[in-house]
Parts: sequence; C-alpha cells; structure tokens
Amino acid sequence: MAGNIKKQGDSIDYTAIEVPDAQRMSKGSLTMAWWAICSAMFWLVVSATLAMSFGTMNAVIGLLLSVVTYAAINGVIARYAIKTGLSVALFSRVLFGRTGAALATLIFFATAIYYSVFEGSVIAIAIHNYVSGLTLNQAYLLVVLYSVPLVFGSVQNWLDKLNGVLLPLYLMGLIAVVVMAVGEYGYSSAWLEMGPESGPVSNGWWDCFTYFMGVWILMMYTWDYARFGRKQDAGYHAKFNFGLPFYTFTFLINGLVGIFLAATIPTQGGLSEVSVVLAIVELMGVWGLLFVWVSQTRINTANFFMAASNMHAFFGRFGLGKVPYMVWAIVVGALVYLLMLLNVFSYILQALAYQSIFVVAWVAIALAHICSPKYSQLFEGKVEFALERVNAFNPCGLTAWFFAAGLGIVLLNFGGATLATFSAPVTFVSAFGSYWLLLNSAKRSWFVRASCT
Repeated sequence: MAGNIKKQGDSIDYTAIEVPDAQRMSKGSLTMAWWAICSAMFWLVVSATLAMSFGTMNAVIGLLLSVVTYAAINGVIARYAIKTGLSVALFSRVLFGRTGAALATLIFFATAIYYSVFEGSVIAIAIHNYVSGLTLNQAYLLVVLYSVPLVFGSVQNWLDKLNGVLLPLYLMGLIAVVVMAVGEYGYSSAWLEMGPESGPVSNGWWDCFTYFMGVWILMMYTWDYARFGRKQDAGYHAKFNFGLPFYTFTFLINGLVGIFLAATIPTQGGLSEVSVVLAIVELMGVWGLLFVWVSQTRINTANFFMAASNMHAFFGRFGLGKVPYMVWAIVVGALVYLLMLLNVFSYILQALAYQSIFVVAWVAIALAHICSPKYSQLFEGKVEFALERVNAFNPCGLTAWFFAAGLGIVLLNFGGATLATFSAPVTFVSAFGSYWLLLNSAKRSWFVRASCT
C-alpha cells in the first residue's frame, strides 16, 4: 500500500490508506496526543450535574462502571486498530460497504463539530467575560482563528508536542483550583451528600451509567488515534493509554473534582460548563482564564482534528479526495463559527441524542466483527477495505446497524422516562447479537464485489 500514499504538503494523507509501520508513533508521543481528551470542563460538569440529579454515591457508582466499561471496550478496539492501521472510515467499509461507510464518517465528523462548538464556546465566553472590550462574537472568532491552525499539523509531528506541553499546566491548574476553592470557601463534606431534595434516586446509578453511553463517540476517537500506535506497543496502549488509567483520570478524578467544586464554589443560575468556568475565572482571575484556555484548547485539538480528518474521508467518497486536509480543517472552523453565531445548542443536543444511538450500535458491531472468527475465515486473515473491491452496501452490517439503532430510537422517544434509560444498552445488545448471527451465515460476496470473490 505504500505506493498509494498521498502527500499533503509535508505530511502524509491517511484518509485512504492504513498507517504503515514506518509512520507509527512512539508510546510517549501517542500518549501525549491522546491525553488531550482528558481535559475538558465537560467531564467536571457532567459528573456534578449527575450528582445533583441522582446523588453523589449514584454518580460515583456510575462513573466507576463507566471507567471499567470504557477501558474494556477500548482495550479491544485499540489492539485491533493498531494491528490493522485502519481508520474508522476505512474499517466502516468492511462493515457497511463503501457507500454505507459514508454514514459512519458523516456521523463522526458531525459529532466532532458539535463538540468543537460546545468546548470552543466555553473558551470564548470565559475570554469575553474577562476582556470587557471584546464582544462575544469576536471572542468566538478569536477561538476559531487560533484553533484551526493548531490542527494543520499531523498527530505525529505536532499534536503530541502541543498537548505534552499543556498537560502539566492542566494538572497544576486542576490542583490549584481545588486548593484555592478550599482556601476561599473552606472545606465541607457536603459534596459527598449532594442530590435532589427528595433524596438519592433509587437505581440512580443506572441513569448515571447509561448517560455516559451517550459519549461513546470516544470509542471512535480511540480508533482513529490508536491506529498510529506501534504494534509492539499494543499491550501498553490497550492497558494504559486507552485503558483503565486514562478513564480513571478522565471520568473519576475529573468527576470527583467537578462534584466538589459544584458543592463548594457558588455559581449563578443553573450548573453548566459556562457557570463553572465563570466561577473559576472569578476565583482565580487570569490564572483561572489560563486554566480554562488550557483545558478547552487541549480537548478541541482532538475535536477539530477528528472533524477535519473524517470530513476529508467523507467527501473523498464523493470525488473530493484530492482536496487537502488543511482545507477541510478551515471548513470545520467556518462551520464551528457559524454554529456558534446561530446559537443552536438545543438543536445540537437533540441531534447528539440520536447520533449517540447510531454510535453505540457502530461500536457493538465493530466489537462483534473483531471477536468473531468468521470474517477471518472467509478472507484467510486479510482485511478487504479497498474502495474498488468492497461492495456499495454490505447487508450484514447495515441490517444490524439500522435494526439496532431503530430499536434504540423507539425506546428513546416512545418508551417513557424509564425505558429511555435502556435505549443505549438495548441498542448495544441488539447490534452485537444481530451482527454476530448475520456474520455467521455471511458469504464473501456480501463484503466484496463478485469479480473479487
């Protein structure tokens, strides 16, 4: 495949090929690039919100279950992505065919754009409130103008270095905000007893756990980062970089800090990323602004990069494969800025609810494919993903995907509050089971063109 590598400036375009062994990253470099995901106000705020809605202990149980689940699934995903070097876009061709795979990349880049809007808005609002002479729209533009160039470089030669520098700053900021909050407001154990006025919700831990299934887009993020790992480092990446230590810090440690800060620092209005950010800036001044900038810039390097690379892959399917990655990064920036100006956050949240169902189904199908020996038996250990060889539509993957996603959406919309919490788990089980059964009776002609069988 080396002969098919396309150059984009001084970097290599990996949207249409697997990452060759010679271009894989060292353990340290990939770790620094990936751990950009761990620093976002979202992780602090969502845990605090769950604690307020269902009780601290329920939130902590939900976080612990999420840590274990994410670590287990991403361990499998990371090993396979490292083994094959394939991206989500390329692997989706195997599962759904070349046209069916376009839907997966569309969902991926749209979701990454949505998260870019959320996290970028948090930085902009913090800057706007600290710099009184700057309008909010100007702050939005400023954030986009500096964020887009940050993802012009590749994962291998830029994002790892940038986030390697910013990670210690985030850790110091996280410690500093806790210390200063205690110094300003004192310590109280009330954060351990947060919850609704009626008391902790029965089985609230399940609500907290299933809420985090709505962020399974991280499994796709894991895939597209892990494929840059060296094969000899697969164990390290599966167990540490994309495994238990990462999610313990990202979910549990950040979550506990978020719950503590929500109970300690007074915030105006309801609890949100914005209210927490403004409270931190008010408490720490310019250092608080720096902390917010570091946390949100780190996570948005991942969001912008995933959005641009998957947009590149998506439109490449429609004859725009020669358009440089850099152009798609600029397009992502323009879309992010437009969505910020339109203030469509409520609609984005609705879209994310539906997209998360499709993402959960994708993850389940990917796991079933990896764990089943059937595909390997059909193709004697090779993975058929070349555009000219795979079918336009793969009945095996598409049937399982739409069946499971449809079932999940029905539960989400018509099952009532109780059944809605089962929409994601039911989607996962039905997608895994239906794909496994269909794959067991699959033929080579389902995956590749008749002339290639």
